[in-house]
Amino acid sequence: MLRVRGRSIAWVPPLLLLTAIAVADYNTTGEFRIISWIVLVPGIAAAICRVWETALFAVLSMGVYTLVDSAWPHQFQAGLPDFILVALGGVLATLACMVRVRGERRALHMRDVTDTVRRTVLRPLPTGWGGLDHAGIYLTADAQARVGGDFYDIQPGPHGTRVFVGDVQGKGLGAVETAAVLLGTFREAGFHERELTTVADRLESRMRRHREYTTALGRADGDRFATAVLLGFPADRTDVVDTVVFGHEPPLAVGPDGVRMLPVAGGLPLGYRDLAPGPPGMRRVPLTADETLLVVTDGVTEARDGDGRFYRLADQVRRAVATDSRLVAPARLVSFVRDGTLRHCGGHLTDDTTAFAVRRTRVAGGDGP
Repeated sequence: MLRVRGRSIAWVPPLLLLTAIAVADYNTTGEFRIISWIVLVPGIAAAICRVWETALFAVLSMGVYTLVDSAWPHQFQAGLPDFILVALGGVLATLACMVRVRGERRALHMRDVTDTVRRTVLRPLPTGWGGLDHAGIYLTADAQARVGGDFYDIQPGPHGTRVFVGDVQGKGLGAVETAAVLLGTFREAGFHERELTTVADRLESRMRRHREYTTALGRADGDRFATAVLLGFPADRTDVVDTVVFGHEPPLAVGPDGVRMLPVAGGLPLGYRDLAPGPPGMRRVPLTADETLLVVTDGVTEARDGDGRFYRLADQVRRAVATDSRLVAPARLVSFVRDGTLRHCGGHLTDDTTAFAVRRTRVAGGDGP
C-alpha cells in the first residue's frame, strides 16, 4: 500500500523511527536512556516491509544501538543486556516477516483461484452478445467469498439467443459447483437445441444426475436444488420472448410505459421434477422493442429493512421509471436495483444478490445503456 509512482516506500516509516530514536537518545540525559526502544524498528518493518528489508533493519538497529550507546560514558551505557534484546527482537521480527509474506502469497493465490472460479460461473459477456444489450450486478453476502451460488449467462445459437439466470440453494463451494454444472449444460444445450423446452429438460436431467452424484459421495448437500429463469429470444421473431420458470421470481418487463410482471407458467425448482412429472411449462409472451427484462434473485426480493419489511422491487422500479424513462436501459436498471437494495437493508446483505437485465439491441439512434 505504501507506494509512490509504483515504487514501494514501505522502508520509510521504520527508517524515520530508527533515526528519531537515535537522535532522541543522544539528546536525553543519562538517567533517561531510550536507545533500547530501537527494538521496535524491525518489528515495524516486519509488518510492512519485505523480508530482506526487515533483516536489514534488524542489522541496522544493532549497529545504531552499538554506535549510540558507546558514545555515552560507561556509567550511562545500557550495555550488553539491551543489545541482546535488540538482536533477539531483530531475529524474531525477520521470522515474523517471513510468516507474513508467506501468508500473503497464499492469500493472493487463493484470490486468483477464486477469481478463476468466478469467471467460470459469471464469465464476462461481450457487449451486444447474442444481439442483446445486457448488464448484471452480483453481490455476495460474504464480501470475502467473492463468488457464490447465483449465476447468469447468455448463449447465442442458430435457434436464437437464450438467457439463464438462477440461484442455487445454499452457500459455499457446493453451491458454486452446482452453478458451474448447470451453466455448462446451458451453454451446450442452449446452443444446439431447437426448442427451449428441450433445453429445460436437459437442465433438469443434469441437475438430477448431479444430485445423484453428490449423494453417492455421501455429501450432506445431495438434496440441493436451484431456482432459475430460462429465456429464449427466437431467431425468427423480434416481438416475443419464450420463458420457462423453475420456481423463481418471474421476470419484470420494464418499459417507458410502465412495469409488468411476465405471465409465465409456474414450475418447480430444478431437481424437483419427480414431484410433478411431465414436460416443463413454456410460455411465449409479447415483448416490445423498448422493454427490458429484469431478473433478480431472492437477495433482492427478500432484502429487509430495520423493521423487517421486504424490498418492494416492482413498486420502486415503477416509480423510478415514471420519473426517468432512461432507467429502462439495462445498465441503469441494474444499478438502480443494486443501490435500492443496499439502501433498503442498510448495506447488510443476508444472501447473495444478483440483478440481470437484457433487451434486444437497439437500432442506431436509440438510447444507450
